Amino acid sequence: MRRALVLLSASFFTLAAGAASADNATPHNLILFVPDGLRALKVTPESAPAMAEIRDKGVNFKNPHSVFPTFTMANSSAMATGHFLGDSGTFSNTIYTGFSSVPAGDTVVPFLENDAVLGDVDEHFNGNYLNEETILKMARARGFSTAAIGKVGPTLLFDHEDRLDKPGLHSIVVDDATGAKNGFPLSDEMKDALTKAGLALAAPSRGDNGKAGDAKTPGTTSANTAQQAYFADVASKVVLPMLKARNKPFVLVFWSRDPDGTQHNQGDSLNTVTPGINGPSTMASIKNADNNLAQLRKTLDELGLAASTNIIVSADHGFSTISKESKTSPSAKASYGDTPKDFLPMGFVALDLAKALDLPLFDPNDKNAAVGTNAHPKAGNGVLGKDPTKPDLVVATNGGSDLIYLPNKDKKLADRAIKALLEQDYVSGLFVDDALGKFAGTLPMSQINLKGKAATPTPSIVVNFRSYVAGCEEPTNCSVEVADTVLRQGQGMHGSFGRGDTMNFMAAIGPDFKAGYADALPVSNADVGITITQLMGLHAAAAGGLLGRVMSEALPNGVTPKAADGKIVSKPSANGLKTILRYQRVLSQRYFDAAGFEGRTVGLDADGPKQKTAGK
Repeated sequence: MRRALVLLSASFFTLAAGAASADNATPHNLILFVPDGLRALKVTPESAPAMAEIRDKGVNFKNPHSVFPTFTMANSSAMATGHFLGDSGTFSNTIYTGFSSVPAGDTVVPFLENDAVLGDVDEHFNGNYLNEETILKMARARGFSTAAIGKVGPTLLFDHEDRLDKPGLHSIVVDDATGAKNGFPLSDEMKDALTKAGLALAAPSRGDNGKAGDAKTPGTTSANTAQQAYFADVASKVVLPMLKARNKPFVLVFWSRDPDGTQHNQGDSLNTVTPGINGPSTMASIKNADNNLAQLRKTLDELGLAASTNIIVSADHGFSTISKESKTSPSAKASYGDTPKDFLPMGFVALDLAKALDLPLFDPNDKNAAVGTNAHPKAGNGVLGKDPTKPDLVVATNGGSDLIYLPNKDKKLADRAIKALLEQDYVSGLFVDDALGKFAGTLPMSQINLKGKAATPTPSIVVNFRSYVAGCEEPTNCSVEVADTVLRQGQGMHGSFGRGDTMNFMAAIGPDFKAGYADALPVSNADVGITITQLMGLHAAAAGGLLGRVMSEALPNGVTPKAADGKIVSKPSANGLKTILRYQRVLSQRYFDAAGFEGRTVGLDADGPKQKTAGK
């Protein structure tokens, strides 16, 4: 029924919004610009004039949503395919694959923001671990020109299968790894064009922007200007002129690492939650991304492409400041050489579960070495059990939420792990694989679109961490969250189910969008992918049915469906905790605002101040 309603929504769009594509045998061009980690309410005419102009003169998506877990690779998969994570299998940035990935450091929990790792994971899942086709693959199959430029990982994901053909002859891919041994190769055409434009054949590094510091040394105070200037120049001086010369429709993805990269590493707030991610470094990174977008728009004008090109701007997620505080965690009471006293160490979930379950802990990022006393896993990930090659439980550390896998589907172990997690003050909501059964205090993963046709292993338990507000009156601009990460208190992270992380920036402008339109309906990154397929006239044989909807209300003559609010509450645990999920609904589509335990998640409290929407 759910899939039928989604397809019905698409049918409404096709009938009522034909002006977007059906009246044109040849669709318009499209640019998807992703300002990674941009919070919706941080965009003003002063902070980000180019993005504010698109929002105010085009479509202002006032009610935007990241998919949960609110991580980059998860949301890039939603934008790239139009499917939720239960279908795409990209459950987070770091996932458990069930095999040891050599390019990832010979680990069963690879970090996916790496071109070589994506290729390796693809090879283990029939050449396409997403199990769904991407918009760039569909576009080039129809004869359109395609390109993806920017941050390594999500950039390639938009046409990751292209490596299976002759490289460089289809989608243009330029990212951090361009020019490196493991990077996606450039075609001879691109090499010649870059050389003629005076641009290097290898992408520059992030320089000082890549320095995260440590517990005693602040991180960066510089935006990622040099690397992104290169990507913007590649797009404006080489790729866009090349696409125009081909004289056929094109789809270009530009993935800006800022403000995400700078917010993660910023050194404005070492070990303190204020100003957190609202210091000068963050504001410089927002302006940096905005400058890149302004450069692309200027090039479109100069090439005479502005009138025939749609631009969708969609951040992958929002952002929060990191907290490392807990009064209940056993790991926070131990001493570590790299962690301030009484702060949570990296890998605190793995450490605390190992203690609670009385299971040996091994480090999958250190050749499965045993984790000793007063030590923590190098990357936070952990495999628990007597034999690390046949673990009973695996923790994939990610940031504002972690994934727990039970390879043996042990229901009794699941129950013990859940009860242990419910005792920790850093936890705010648990979601459990439906196949394991029902557990008090938790909700099934199917309620948040994490159960579908995924090819990769499905997590057994998704752990959301506590979030709260500090530093200003606007909750989504001053969200603070506990995070399982190597980064420090005061730096930036995302991944939680708080509204600070689920509220991303979204706007659009172009010939197929309304002008000066404020869209109050909820929209999501999965909707972005589905809307692009409609605008470009693309069609895929979907393996799964967890699809976004066409944002028809934002298109000329498009249908405007009705929305409703909803809430799901679990049965209480023995200690009275209940996982609460707040969402909005359009037709059969759910948009998740926030979830967790009462009083522990930003945006969850219905009795608090009314949540603002994006824009003016």
